[in-house]
Amino acid sequence: MQKIQKQCASQSRIAIALGDPAGIGVEVTLKALGSKDLPKNMQPLLVGCKQNIELTYSQLKAQGIVSLENLEKIEIIDIPLTEKLIYGEANEKTGEASFHALTHAAELVLKKEARALVTAPIAKYAWEEAGYRYPGQTERLAEIANVKSASMLFTAVSPHNSLRINTLLATTHIPLIDIAHVLTPELVTSKLDILLSFCKKFKRNPKLAVAGLNPHAGEKGKLGFEEINWLTPTLEKWRHKHPEISLEGPVSPDTCWLSTAYSWINNQNFNCPDGILALYHDQGLIPIKVIAFDSAVNTTLGLPFIRTSPDHGTGFDIAGKGVARPESMIAAINTAWELSA
Repeated sequence: MQKIQKQCASQSRIAIALGDPAGIGVEVTLKALGSKDLPKNMQPLLVGCKQNIELTYSQLKAQGIVSLENLEKIEIIDIPLTEKLIYGEANEKTGEASFHALTHAAELVLKKEARALVTAPIAKYAWEEAGYRYPGQTERLAEIANVKSASMLFTAVSPHNSLRINTLLATTHIPLIDIAHVLTPELVTSKLDILLSFCKKFKRNPKLAVAGLNPHAGEKGKLGFEEINWLTPTLEKWRHKHPEISLEGPVSPDTCWLSTAYSWINNQNFNCPDGILALYHDQGLIPIKVIAFDSAVNTTLGLPFIRTSPDHGTGFDIAGKGVARPESMIAAINTAWELSA
């Protein structure tokens, strides 16, 4: 009986790693947990500095923010910060705390003590100051889960018409100068397979698109040769293997998300793709954040568990002021719940 009760508890529990203590992670999480838009039977498990959680909670209450879950009802695993917190100032100690919070929360999900993981933003430079050299949380999670690689996908549901949009990144946190060397036909093929698999969760035969690497997708070799030399032939081979799927591309990057933007705010779907493969980080993140900043959720694919994250950063410039918006964290929690069902 005790084992069954434990399993039931884990199936309602979402582990939330609170990110860098000097940022807005705790604030947006506490605000999100007070929202009426979350699943009623969801039980949050906060992993982070308990003192910081209590301080932030008291400050928000003092500012008149009443839509907060009773802190006494929230389960907390304390990852203490070993020095006095100064909002907006990340350093070695905050990096240490956020690194261990992520690690502990991920291990809980791996042990099936929670059904999914949600992560608040971290400061990569603070991790590095603490001696942890990772491009980001995604790479650390892949290491913890013992998988070779993981993929970053951003998903969002329009509040205007319930349209779901998805953008997968072929490459993530690497310097711009390295992108053309890292991209290969094998990598693009693999990422297209991953994107198709995710989009099929919501639609039997989704429409996909791939952004070009160069301006105007190379314009027949005048602005770059990658599209002619290997990208277009790679997409042709993929189409041949998946004749039931509509695949557009390579599409000029400056127009690739236009139909998505139009469809997002209107009651009509302007034949926008269900999923878009962006070839590098900013190519995909700039349009997604412009279109759906408060709704987009970073979803890590390739892990043995569901992990989501808000699409914003640490917000050091507004940390501690009580003005951070929780919508993206609400979306991240809801998406983690939905995908782990």
